[in-house]
Amino acid sequence: MSNRDSNDARPGFVGDPWVEARRSILEAQRASNADQASADVDQSAADADQTLSDADQTASERDQTGADKDQSSSDRDQATSDREHDRDSDHTDRDDGNYEASRAERAAVSNERLDIRLERAGTGRDRHATADERDRNSAGRDQSGDARDTNLASVESESLASVVNQLEDLRAEAAALRARAAAERVRAAEDRANAARKMARLEAELSSAHLDELTGAYRREMGRLALSHEIDRARRTDGRFVVAFVDVDRLKELNDRDGHAAGDRVLQTVVRTIRSKLRSFDPIIRYGGDEFVCGVGGTDVAEAERRFDLIGIAIEADARVGISVGLAALEPGDTGDGLTERADGAMLEVKAAHHAGFERG
Repeated sequence: MSNRDSNDARPGFVGDPWVEARRSILEAQRASNADQASADVDQSAADADQTLSDADQTASERDQTGADKDQSSSDRDQATSDREHDRDSDHTDRDDGNYEASRAERAAVSNERLDIRLERAGTGRDRHATADERDRNSAGRDQSGDARDTNLASVESESLASVVNQLEDLRAEAAALRARAAAERVRAAEDRANAARKMARLEAELSSAHLDELTGAYRREMGRLALSHEIDRARRTDGRFVVAFVDVDRLKELNDRDGHAAGDRVLQTVVRTIRSKLRSFDPIIRYGGDEFVCGVGGTDVAEAERRFDLIGIAIEADARVGISVGLAALEPGDTGDGLTERADGAMLEVKAAHHAGFERG
């Protein structure tokens, strides 16, 4: 046997299968470790971002809770001021001016709080979506790590038992770390889901406090704020805005004849039909027992009249009752209350005409 043949047969020399296999394993291990280190750095940065985002969300929720308490206190103060103003008939023009200025200031603050609440709700949903995307990316990294471990296993051989054992230990340690990280992400996702459910429940409770239980329309006080908000929006755009004062004709007769449950169903039908013909953000307010106030932006009286004619036809076909509608268009210097009062006057004229028609019929 030649020296060349003898050298090639001894372990440790170039061309030896053991050396080549071990070199392949080490190179694969170094590549795997480099990839995993890069993934771990990315994951650490993502986790740090999520921690800061969660802290921001927690602080935002605390701020919103304080704002809601302030709003409730302001609403109670305004209600007290309204009652005192209504009882006191001996007040001067200056008293009236101060009263209206105070009401306008409270309404402006309420609108600002409403805008902040909507903005916070949107930000919270964006944060949840970002966190979910990070979790999906992390899961992808874990799958890549598992795939690298599988690739390393493919180059092992029974003759490399010690190297294989070391690699098995490394893979087991890496898999355990990934499993713990995945479990932490699952817990974090559950926490976010619980927080989202809690936020949704609180928003629902807040909404129900301001909505009429029977029809889902705004209660009167919250409706006035929503109406003022939409009037401000109209003035920032094209200035067109119409208030419709809607009264259900002869509802008392229906209650006396068929019972109040039948009357309740009629009121629900009226609001449902109006809502189907207006935009989602056009406010609908239950102003009295069978009276509703609607705000419609971006339109004029002629267009609003055509729209409410169609609404009246649909209600009569579904509920077998008619409606009387008075309309008033926004003018410079109008307040929500003043615009509603003008629409109410127009409705009374329409209703008188309807009664005259009933008597002739």
